[in-house]
Amino acid sequence: MASEQDDNRRASGTMPLTHSPIWAPTMKKTTSTTKPAAKKAHAAAKKAARPKKPQPLDAIIGADGLARPPWASVDPLLKDYYDTEWGMPVRDERGLFERLSLEAFQSGLSWATILRKRDAFREAFANFDPDVVASFDEKDIERLMNDERIVRNRAKILATIANAAATIRLRDEGGLAALIWSFQPHTTPAPRTIAEIPTTSAESLALSKALRKRGFVFVGPTTMHALMEATGIVDTHLVDSHRRGTSGVWPRE
Repeated sequence: MASEQDDNRRASGTMPLTHSPIWAPTMKKTTSTTKPAAKKAHAAAKKAARPKKPQPLDAIIGADGLARPPWASVDPLLKDYYDTEWGMPVRDERGLFERLSLEAFQSGLSWATILRKRDAFREAFANFDPDVVASFDEKDIERLMNDERIVRNRAKILATIANAAATIRLRDEGGLAALIWSFQPHTTPAPRTIAEIPTTSAESLALSKALRKRGFVFVGPTTMHALMEATGIVDTHLVDSHRRGTSGVWPRE
Protein backbone atom coordinates (compact mmCIF):
# COMPACT_ATOMS: atom_id res chain seq x y z
CA MET A 1 0.00 0.00 0.00
CA ALA A 2 2.77 2.37 1.00
CA SER A 3 4.64 1.45 -2.13
CA GLU A 4 1.60 2.18 -4.30
CA GLN A 5 1.13 5.56 -2.57
CA ASP A 6 4.78 6.40 -3.01
CA ASP A 7 4.54 5.55 -6.70
CA ASN A 8 1.51 7.80 -7.04
CA ARG A 9 3.28 10.65 -5.23
CA ARG A 10 6.35 10.28 -7.43
CA ALA A 11 4.19 10.26 -10.55
CA SER A 12 2.37 13.42 -9.43
CA GLY A 13 5.70 15.14 -8.66
CA THR A 14 4.99 15.71 -4.98
CA MET A 15 7.70 13.32 -3.79
CA PRO A 16 11.27 14.16 -4.73
CA LEU A 17 13.59 11.63 -6.17
CA THR A 18 16.17 10.42 -3.71
CA HIS A 19 18.85 9.90 -6.36
CA SER A 20 19.84 11.23 -9.79
CA PRO A 21 18.57 9.34 -12.77
CA ILE A 22 21.20 7.02 -14.11
CA TRP A 23 20.42 8.18 -17.67
CA ALA A 24 21.25 11.90 -17.05
CA PRO A 25 24.15 12.88 -19.41
CA THR A 26 27.38 14.27 -17.95
CA MET A 27 27.94 17.81 -19.36
CA LYS A 28 31.52 18.54 -20.45
CA LYS A 29 33.12 21.97 -20.87
CA THR A 30 33.64 22.70 -24.55
CA THR A 31 37.14 23.70 -25.64
CA SER A 32 38.54 24.94 -28.97
CA THR A 33 39.69 22.18 -31.25
CA THR A 34 41.61 24.53 -33.60
CA LYS A 35 45.13 23.23 -34.05
CA PRO A 36 48.23 25.51 -34.07
CA ALA A 37 48.91 24.72 -37.74
CA ALA A 38 45.39 25.80 -38.68
CA LYS A 39 45.81 29.04 -36.75
CA LYS A 40 49.06 29.80 -38.57
CA ALA A 41 47.45 29.11 -41.92
CA HIS A 42 44.57 31.43 -41.07
CA ALA A 43 46.96 34.22 -40.03
CA ALA A 44 48.98 33.77 -43.20
CA ALA A 45 45.84 34.01 -45.31
CA LYS A 46 44.83 37.26 -43.60
CA LYS A 47 48.30 38.72 -44.16
CA ALA A 48 48.24 37.76 -47.83
CA ALA A 49 44.87 39.46 -48.25
CA ARG A 50 46.23 42.82 -47.08
CA PRO A 51 47.05 45.42 -49.78
CA LYS A 52 50.66 45.10 -50.84
CA LYS A 53 53.08 47.99 -51.21
CA PRO A 54 54.16 48.77 -54.79
CA GLN A 55 57.30 46.89 -55.70
CA PRO A 56 60.32 48.77 -57.10
CA LEU A 57 60.49 48.86 -60.87
CA ASP A 58 63.22 47.13 -62.82
CA ALA A 59 64.45 48.18 -66.24
CA ILE A 60 61.69 48.55 -68.81
CA ILE A 61 62.05 47.02 -72.27
CA GLY A 62 61.10 49.56 -74.93
CA ALA A 63 59.58 49.00 -78.35
CA ASP A 64 63.14 49.03 -79.72
CA GLY A 65 64.01 46.07 -77.48
CA LEU A 66 66.36 48.13 -75.29
CA ALA A 67 66.13 48.20 -71.50
CA ARG A 68 66.01 51.55 -69.73
CA PRO A 69 65.04 52.83 -66.27
CA PRO A 70 61.44 54.03 -65.86
CA TRP A 71 62.41 57.73 -65.94
CA ALA A 72 63.92 57.34 -69.42
CA SER A 73 61.32 55.03 -70.91
CA VAL A 74 58.46 57.34 -71.92
CA ASP A 75 59.49 60.93 -72.68
CA PRO A 76 61.37 61.01 -76.04
CA LEU A 77 63.61 63.85 -74.82
CA LEU A 78 64.64 61.97 -71.69
CA LYS A 79 65.05 58.76 -73.65
CA ASP A 80 67.45 60.42 -76.09
CA TYR A 81 69.33 62.10 -73.26
CA TYR A 82 69.68 58.77 -71.47
CA ASP A 83 70.80 56.93 -74.61
CA THR A 84 73.39 59.49 -75.70
CA GLU A 85 74.54 61.64 -72.78
CA TRP A 86 73.68 60.54 -69.27
CA GLY A 87 76.53 58.67 -67.64
CA MET A 88 79.09 59.53 -70.30
CA PRO A 89 82.36 61.01 -68.97
CA VAL A 90 82.72 64.80 -68.94
CA ARG A 91 86.26 65.95 -68.18
CA ASP A 92 86.46 69.55 -69.37
CA GLU A 93 85.98 72.65 -67.25
CA ARG A 94 83.16 74.24 -69.25
CA GLY A 95 81.22 71.00 -69.51
CA LEU A 96 81.44 70.30 -65.79
CA PHE A 97 80.60 73.90 -64.89
CA GLU A 98 77.49 73.67 -67.08
CA ARG A 99 76.36 70.44 -65.45
CA LEU A 100 77.14 71.76 -61.99
CA SER A 101 75.00 74.81 -62.75
CA LEU A 102 72.10 72.88 -64.26
CA GLU A 103 72.06 70.43 -61.35
CA ALA A 104 71.70 73.42 -59.03
CA PHE A 105 68.84 74.86 -61.09
CA GLN A 106 67.18 71.43 -61.11
CA SER A 107 66.93 71.35 -57.31
CA GLY A 108 63.23 71.01 -56.47
CA LEU A 109 62.26 70.55 -60.12
CA SER A 110 62.21 67.67 -62.60
CA TRP A 111 65.21 67.06 -64.83
CA ALA A 112 62.88 67.08 -67.83
CA THR A 113 62.06 70.72 -67.07
CA ILE A 114 65.74 71.67 -67.06
CA LEU A 115 66.50 69.64 -70.17
CA ARG A 116 63.76 71.40 -72.12
CA LYS A 117 65.23 74.75 -71.10
CA ARG A 118 68.88 73.80 -71.60
CA ASP A 119 69.38 75.65 -74.88
CA ALA A 120 67.87 78.78 -73.33
CA PHE A 121 70.14 78.38 -70.30
CA ARG A 122 73.18 78.10 -72.55
CA GLU A 123 72.22 81.26 -74.40
CA ALA A 124 71.43 83.18 -71.22
CA PHE A 125 74.65 82.12 -69.47
CA ALA A 126 77.10 82.64 -72.37
CA ASN A 127 77.34 78.90 -73.04
CA PHE A 128 78.46 78.52 -69.42
CA ASP A 129 81.85 80.07 -70.01
CA PRO A 130 83.10 80.60 -66.43
CA ASP A 131 85.10 83.71 -67.33
CA VAL A 132 82.06 85.43 -68.81
CA VAL A 133 79.57 84.30 -66.17
CA ALA A 134 81.88 85.42 -63.35
CA SER A 135 81.74 88.96 -64.76
CA PHE A 136 77.93 89.18 -64.70
CA ASP A 137 76.68 92.31 -62.92
CA GLU A 138 73.32 93.62 -61.70
CA LYS A 139 72.16 94.31 -65.25
CA ASP A 140 72.82 90.68 -66.16
CA ILE A 141 71.01 89.49 -63.06
CA GLU A 142 68.02 91.64 -63.96
CA ARG A 143 68.16 90.31 -67.52
CA LEU A 144 68.16 86.73 -66.27
CA MET A 145 65.32 87.38 -63.83
CA ASN A 146 63.22 88.67 -66.72
CA ASP A 147 64.05 85.77 -69.05
CA GLU A 148 60.94 83.57 -69.05
CA ARG A 149 62.75 80.80 -70.90
CA ILE A 150 64.87 79.82 -67.91
CA VAL A 151 64.24 79.12 -64.23
CA ARG A 152 64.04 82.59 -62.72
CA ASN A 153 65.33 81.90 -59.24
CA ARG A 154 67.52 84.71 -57.93
CA ALA A 155 69.36 82.54 -55.41
CA LYS A 156 70.27 80.00 -58.09
CA ILE A 157 71.33 82.72 -60.53
CA LEU A 158 73.61 84.27 -57.91
CA ALA A 159 74.95 80.80 -57.08
CA THR A 160 75.87 80.22 -60.72
CA ILE A 161 77.78 83.51 -60.85
CA ALA A 162 79.55 82.72 -57.56
CA ASN A 163 80.43 79.22 -58.78
CA ALA A 164 81.90 80.66 -61.98
CA ALA A 165 84.24 82.82 -59.90
CA ALA A 166 85.12 79.82 -57.72
CA THR A 167 85.85 77.78 -60.86
CA ILE A 168 88.34 80.42 -62.02
CA ARG A 169 90.10 80.45 -58.63
CA LEU A 170 90.28 76.67 -58.68
CA ARG A 171 92.54 76.75 -61.72
CA ASP A 172 95.44 77.42 -59.38
CA GLU A 173 94.82 73.99 -57.82
CA GLY A 174 94.58 72.07 -61.07
CA GLY A 175 91.06 73.01 -62.11
CA LEU A 176 87.44 72.02 -61.56
CA ALA A 177 87.64 68.81 -63.59
CA ALA A 178 90.67 67.50 -61.72
CA LEU A 179 89.05 68.18 -58.36
CA ILE A 180 85.71 66.57 -59.21
CA TRP A 181 87.25 63.48 -60.80
CA SER A 182 89.59 63.00 -57.83
CA PHE A 183 86.53 61.76 -55.94
CA GLN A 184 85.89 58.85 -58.28
CA PRO A 185 85.29 55.79 -56.06
CA HIS A 186 87.16 52.49 -56.40
CA THR A 187 83.93 50.62 -57.09
CA THR A 188 80.56 51.56 -58.53
CA PRO A 189 77.05 50.41 -57.54
CA ALA A 190 75.37 47.58 -59.46
CA PRO A 191 71.65 48.27 -58.93
CA ARG A 192 69.01 45.86 -60.20
CA THR A 193 66.08 48.07 -59.23
CA ILE A 194 65.46 51.77 -58.83
CA ALA A 195 65.26 51.24 -55.07
CA GLU A 196 68.87 50.00 -55.05
CA ILE A 197 70.27 53.16 -56.68
CA PRO A 198 71.92 55.32 -53.99
CA THR A 199 71.23 59.05 -53.83
CA THR A 200 74.37 59.93 -51.89
CA SER A 201 77.72 58.34 -51.14
CA ALA A 202 80.80 58.93 -49.04
CA GLU A 203 82.47 60.36 -52.14
CA SER A 204 79.64 62.77 -52.96
CA LEU A 205 79.67 63.98 -49.36
CA ALA A 206 83.44 64.53 -49.51
CA LEU A 207 83.15 66.31 -52.88
CA SER A 208 80.42 68.55 -51.49
CA LYS A 209 82.64 69.55 -48.57
CA ALA A 210 85.64 70.17 -50.84
CA LEU A 211 83.66 72.44 -53.16
CA ARG A 212 82.03 74.37 -50.32
CA LYS A 213 85.44 74.94 -48.79
CA ARG A 214 86.44 76.60 -52.07
CA GLY A 215 83.44 78.91 -52.22
CA PHE A 216 80.96 76.87 -54.25
CA VAL A 217 77.27 76.94 -53.30
CA PHE A 218 74.26 74.74 -54.11
CA VAL A 219 76.59 71.74 -54.06
CA GLY A 220 74.99 69.44 -51.47
CA PRO A 221 75.91 65.72 -51.36
CA THR A 222 72.72 64.64 -53.16
CA THR A 223 73.28 67.18 -55.94
CA MET A 224 76.91 66.11 -56.21
CA HIS A 225 75.93 62.46 -56.43
CA ALA A 226 73.58 63.31 -59.30
CA LEU A 227 76.47 65.16 -60.97
CA MET A 228 78.75 62.15 -60.52
CA GLU A 229 76.11 59.89 -62.10
CA ALA A 230 75.49 62.21 -65.05
CA THR A 231 79.18 62.65 -65.85
CA GLY A 232 80.29 59.01 -65.61
CA ILE A 233 82.21 59.27 -62.34
CA VAL A 234 79.97 56.49 -61.05
CA ASP A 235 77.87 54.08 -63.11
CA THR A 236 74.41 53.68 -61.62
CA HIS A 237 72.77 52.29 -64.75
CA LEU A 238 70.57 49.34 -63.85
CA VAL A 239 72.44 46.11 -64.53
CA ASP A 240 69.83 45.16 -67.14
CA SER A 241 70.07 48.51 -68.95
CA HIS A 242 71.55 48.63 -72.44
CA ARG A 243 73.75 51.52 -71.23
CA ARG A 244 75.39 49.64 -68.38
CA GLY A 245 79.18 49.70 -68.79
CA THR A 246 79.17 51.81 -71.99
CA SER A 247 80.95 54.87 -70.59
CA GLY A 248 84.43 53.44 -70.95
CA VAL A 249 85.05 54.29 -67.30
CA TRP A 250 83.48 51.23 -65.69
CA PRO A 251 83.09 47.65 -66.95
CA ARG A 252 79.60 46.23 -67.40
CA GLU A 253 79.99 43.90 -64.43
